[in-house]
Amino acid sequence: MTNEPYPVPRKLESGLAPVLAFWQGLRRREAEIPFWDDIGISALPDVSGRLMLLEASDQPVRFRCGFGVVGEEIKRQYGGDLASKFLDEIEVRHPLQFLISQSSATIESRRPTYYRHALARKGGSSHVEPEYARLVLPMWGNGHIGMLLVAFAWG
Repeated sequence: MTNEPYPVPRKLESGLAPVLAFWQGLRRREAEIPFWDDIGISALPDVSGRLMLLEASDQPVRFRCGFGVVGEEIKRQYGGDLASKFLDEIEVRHPLQFLISQSSATIESRRPTYYRHALARKGGSSHVEPEYARLVLPMWGNGHIGMLLVAFAWG
């Protein structure tokens, strides 16, 4: 049992496993965390619609959808474009629930984190939020974790 929030399970959804393997393959020699300048989203064409990059700043801690990399499936699920927006300035709704806290935990632990959102019905309405899982992976640069690779898999 781990005390870390958002622990990564031993078995990931098929849409997340290749992203974790890609991230692990980017690590240089003994480095625990890959460098952000090594990432190339084009190397993951099968999942690019479910990927986003978050820029992380530490004074104050904030997260911004970076470099215009927000996959089409994420935009569709969210219902709008997120490019260049800070997470604390947008409406928290499907599929971004708990993304700020998960991202903070990723930076603090310096490890990948995982979140799973179960099928949810909004109040008494007929609107149903689909299940999804999310993996947040830290990327190193300029002496700190300054970028997060976020991958989604819908249930």
